[in-house]
Amino acid sequence: MNTLKFHDGVLTIIDQTKLPLKLEYIDCYDYKRVIQAITRLEIRGAPAIGAATGYALLLAAREYKELPLDDFLVKLDMAKKEIAAARPTAVNLFWALDMVWKKSVLAGKTVDDILTALELAANRIFALDIAANKAMGRYGASVLPERCSVLTHCNAGALATCGWGTALGVIREAFLQGKIDIVYADETRPLLQGARLTAWELARDKIPVRVITDSMAGWVMKKGLVQAVITGADRIALNGDTANKIGTYTLAVMAKRHSIPFYIAAPRSTIDFTINTGDDIPIEERGEDEVICFAGVRSAPNGVEVFNPAFDVTDNELITGIITEYGVLYPPFDKAIYKIQNKKTEEE
Repeated sequence: MNTLKFHDGVLTIIDQTKLPLKLEYIDCYDYKRVIQAITRLEIRGAPAIGAATGYALLLAAREYKELPLDDFLVKLDMAKKEIAAARPTAVNLFWALDMVWKKSVLAGKTVDDILTALELAANRIFALDIAANKAMGRYGASVLPERCSVLTHCNAGALATCGWGTALGVIREAFLQGKIDIVYADETRPLLQGARLTAWELARDKIPVRVITDSMAGWVMKKGLVQAVITGADRIALNGDTANKIGTYTLAVMAKRHSIPFYIAAPRSTIDFTINTGDDIPIEERGEDEVICFAGVRSAPNGVEVFNPAFDVTDNELITGIITEYGVLYPPFDKAIYKIQNKKTEEE
């Protein structure tokens, strides 16, 4: 499944707001349409957003390619700032932008040089994301019991990446190894990414899945129906504190209460090496209609106040391990993260 694909100067993405009822694609001919897609959650998931932003910068460069070099660079810098403002929590966005900028704009001497280098860098980020997902899948599957049921939250599958998935990549690999009995997918309020997207992906792969409401997860754990929890991440601090879709923190607390291992699956690019703790992670707040409306129909009284943070932060002491393409990191996370901080992936 191609979550996104760049071809003939167009970035084509799956419109995730239409799933699971319709599988439709959006053709992005300019960088502003990519920004719009990220803001609208037509494309979502930290790794997928990262890859999309690389292509967005390429589209901006193609738009301004006829300008003199100095004017071209001014316009491209302005586009970069616009792209960076699309989603504040997912650090992969900033990582990818900085990576392609360094590999192209800072290295190129002509507009043509920069255009060529930009496309190579964006394509490389795409390819390496899939490779990282496959590696995470292998490492993550190795820590699961021989037979188990797992619970996951939101969507950290192929739709959230360039292919395969982070948390669902682990689940896919474990299923291929015969380890997975069933996956419990939180519906993930308010936008139902678990019910709409995760269940859709798993059903397509013929992996047994059972959708539950977010508030049922504690009872499922108490009844002994799951043996592990695996989620993705949007940003990880140096001490291992992790931001992910709202509701993840609650799952981690309940998993701790029931002695169930709680794993985060995320590539190295999701680690923000500039912040020490989760207190420094910016948390995006979204519009009230996501909470007070259901399927486009208002479900709350007029005038009611709404608090709608899109993410929460799970404290490091609640996390059993962080599954990366370099292996599974265990506490103390600051030391484990330090060991991979200077590991440079090929695109760096």
